[in-house]
Amino acid sequence: MDGSRNPGEAGSWRVGVDSGGTFTDVCLFNEVTGDVAVWKVSSTPDDPSRGIAQGVEEGMCECAGAADDPAAAIGYLGHGTTVATNALITHRGARIGLLTTGGFRDLLEIGRQKRPDLYDLFAGKPPVLVPRSLRFEVPERVLHSGEIATPLDEDATRAAARALKEAGVEAVAICFLYAFVNPAHEQAARRIVEQELPDAFICASHEIAPEFREFERLSTTTVNAYLGPIMHRYISRLTPRLTDLGLPVPPHLTQSNGGVVRFGVAAQTPVRAVLSGPSTGVVAAQAIGSSAGYEDIITFDMGGTSSDVALMARGQTTQTNESVVHGYPIKAPMLDIHTVGAGGGSIASIDSGGLLKVGPESAGADPGPVCYGRGATEPTVTDANIVLQVLNPTHLLDGRMAVRRDLALEAIGRLAGRLGMDRMDTAQGIISVVTANMAKAIRVISVQRGHDPRAYALMAFGGAGPLHAVRLAQELGMSRVIVPRNPGILCAMGLLLTDLRADFSITRLIPLERAYLAGIATAAAGVEAEAGDWFLQEDIAPDRRRVTRRVDMRYEGQNYELSVPVPDGPITEAVLDALRAGFTRAHERMYGFAVEDERILCVTFRAEALGLVRKAELPRHPMGPGDAAGAITGSREVWYPETREFTGTTLYARDRLAPGMRFTGPAIVEQMDTTTLVPPGVTARVDEIDNLILELPQ
Repeated sequence: MDGSRNPGEAGSWRVGVDSGGTFTDVCLFNEVTGDVAVWKVSSTPDDPSRGIAQGVEEGMCECAGAADDPAAAIGYLGHGTTVATNALITHRGARIGLLTTGGFRDLLEIGRQKRPDLYDLFAGKPPVLVPRSLRFEVPERVLHSGEIATPLDEDATRAAARALKEAGVEAVAICFLYAFVNPAHEQAARRIVEQELPDAFICASHEIAPEFREFERLSTTTVNAYLGPIMHRYISRLTPRLTDLGLPVPPHLTQSNGGVVRFGVAAQTPVRAVLSGPSTGVVAAQAIGSSAGYEDIITFDMGGTSSDVALMARGQTTQTNESVVHGYPIKAPMLDIHTVGAGGGSIASIDSGGLLKVGPESAGADPGPVCYGRGATEPTVTDANIVLQVLNPTHLLDGRMAVRRDLALEAIGRLAGRLGMDRMDTAQGIISVVTANMAKAIRVISVQRGHDPRAYALMAFGGAGPLHAVRLAQELGMSRVIVPRNPGILCAMGLLLTDLRADFSITRLIPLERAYLAGIATAAAGVEAEAGDWFLQEDIAPDRRRVTRRVDMRYEGQNYELSVPVPDGPITEAVLDALRAGFTRAHERMYGFAVEDERILCVTFRAEALGLVRKAELPRHPMGPGDAAGAITGSREVWYPETREFTGTTLYARDRLAPGMRFTGPAIVEQMDTTTLVPPGVTARVDEIDNLILELPQ
């Protein structure tokens, strides 16, 4: 830290902005003083860039004292968004077309012929992103060796492109067999499509996922095209607004892997930003949990549209190179996060069986919940909390946003009448249903993978996370909830705790044998060279560059691979021996055995490139007295299912709660960016890094 610099001079502030479906959060870190400040504004769904620019400008003016030239003091701006996530959840992506190898038109629907749930007779698959009428086959064939068996029929390709133009598509996905080995046909097809549809978003599979397994590669490319125009418009609107604000540095967007890249890269690969917003929340949770001494954590990030959960064992987040996001397989490096359409704006309705349903449809920020008074009529989770008075019944955001409880009461009352239930029971029923939806998501990443959630602490963040955390913990039998100091902006804070990152991969099936040493070395050098090019594009100083290499390996004849780290340095015979030993250990750990003298194949070579940046620090404070009376601001009648009536509840101001203070529910902790519910019987204390630790009775 350079103490000679002025706290307001150019480059002294690092800013993280997380744009959600309901609110836009801003976290500011001063590299000179170490100060951390937060700001929050309503999102603007019609044009999210307005809310982001407003949040940055107001945050710098109010928190950084930079009223004259708000952006001049910013040295770094990182941004996380749920635009791609929400478009995929709600199926509001672009109208797209697909070009594929002859005979593979229906692969997108056939998939792996697996049921989403083996024993669920009513399990449904997600909608196919490209209707059959917009899927075109073209004659061409590349063999697994890269040899061209059938040349690309350029006339047929051009005819297909013109048909897609007539159909009014916004984007085109191109995915041919074995394009990851020889991309010549995809490159030629792309040139033709660019000529016929110059304004369309176009992507080819060898650019997005140069790996084998044709269905997953096709799905990834299709999702990228589906989200491409949405993300491109988003970034095209945001970039000039930040420029007009006077931002002196290139902005960055977070990726699903927890790292960040420049806007231009993110606009071309939106599939890698499907978990853009949630990933940085996990990064921040990892840092906070480690600092607080909790290494086994389940993160719970609940916003206005969705809830995102992840499991962290022994302080380590889980990375995956392939995942299913909202029902769609995606081959891209990402944190292992599971998302469900359950947020504060999730709409409550009655399903075809006459039962109460909550989500995945969301009211968003405009018109938003009924209580916002903007014309919405369908009740949401937020309206239920307003009716129960768990949320302040008159205003949110420290008084900056007025709410109408009378409107929420009317909407819940109409729903209660259709269900034949009491109004308060209906409101609590909405909370119970959304809690069950979120518990199901946590069981996916815990119980279904051999982890007992009762052995983990639940870290709650997001604007609605602390509001529902204890109810969710009770549902799962968990005994501890951790609420960070600024949970509503934790994803924005995570942008100040992460590095620049990019991942590169290529599939090459090569036996792990000395005779193939040159081929292995060439493949490893190829992805490492891509990482080197990225460092130059991002202008990362040599002393800030880090490259980690891995290779996915399997026994010959197996269908799935295990990822093994590649030692630093040139690929030598000693490295091959280390890879064999590493694979043997990984196979024994995963399957309980290893097979001696069985042929091992190297399948996919990977390189992770990191550009290290200065990160915000988490200050520690001395523990003070336990009496929290000084933080009390009043009381409110709140309806609890435990008492089935309105019960007097003590209100605490979060900014007055100091380390060491303790109290017992029923209580509610209010702050600008969230509300924390402490039901009857739950105890709360503040630790030395300002986390609120809630202990549930067992």
